[in-house]
Amino acid sequence: MRIVRHYEHGAPSVLRLEEVEKPQPGPGQVLIRAEAIGVTFAEVQRRQGIPIGGHAGLPGAPGGDVAGTVEALGEGVTGFAVGDRVVGDVDRDAYADYVVTGTDWLIKIPQDLDAAAATLLPSPAQTAYHAIKEAGRLRPGQSIVIDAASGGVGHLAVQIAKALGAGKVIATASTQAKLDFARELGADVTVNYTDEDWTDQILAATDGRGADIVLETVGGDVLLKSLGITAQFGTLVFYGSASGDIPDLPTLALSRMKNVAGFSLYAMLYNKQDAVAEGQRHLLDLMASGEVKPVVHDRLPLDEAVKAHELLEARAQLGKIVLVP
Repeated sequence: MRIVRHYEHGAPSVLRLEEVEKPQPGPGQVLIRAEAIGVTFAEVQRRQGIPIGGHAGLPGAPGGDVAGTVEALGEGVTGFAVGDRVVGDVDRDAYADYVVTGTDWLIKIPQDLDAAAATLLPSPAQTAYHAIKEAGRLRPGQSIVIDAASGGVGHLAVQIAKALGAGKVIATASTQAKLDFARELGADVTVNYTDEDWTDQILAATDGRGADIVLETVGGDVLLKSLGITAQFGTLVFYGSASGDIPDLPTLALSRMKNVAGFSLYAMLYNKQDAVAEGQRHLLDLMASGEVKPVVHDRLPLDEAVKAHELLEARAQLGKIVLVP
């Protein structure tokens, strides 16, 4: 079978397609014939040698959200059968024709659900959903700012915030095309965060008080300025750093009754299984009803993993980049 790995850090061109033996599932694992593999920006950073959100060791074998069909069961597996269609977050060796993974966080999906769309369920959709609901504690009618609103997580967060009752969704992005995309998905206000006065635009859209919730995943100067547009008694939710720069927050700014909440999907998966299970059910319902529509920007063959990483590095995608074996 084929698999994508890299043996040095650097540009997308370090990714190499190799032929290896098909893996076999160990105890508690299943073997999945991959139908689609969601590519994440975290793996772009790890390929570059930046350990954001996980390891960046060598040799590298990128992880991703894999949708496919169960082909074999390891010892002790219950609740799944050969032939089930599933999707799960695979932390390593995901860019491949076949993957093995544990079943703890594996999700059964309907037979008619598009595999590429399904890859947005494990990491992107659950991150957006729980960052808004668990970390941000969104209440109906509240305002929310969503940074990087055209990306794999952000475009879902816009729709999920609407579905959960947000009163005003303010989407930020770096180009007009991305802002238009966010508005098509339901954003009430769009702001280009490369504008010098982008924070003033958000304050104006919230009558000067700032947003009740700010979802921040860019880092750097955007993170610092995001604290300034968080309302009193509001919450800044930090869940990533696409820039690779994580500055120290000025703690004195928190004295104005502002909250900062860090978010990690893995913390949810390990510690709040009931909330995760409920979130999965709700997300599948929202996808089935059309309230949340995963957008796949491009479906690329497995042997074009280099191109997939190039698109992500260029911040060129609207929605998700998916590899198709």
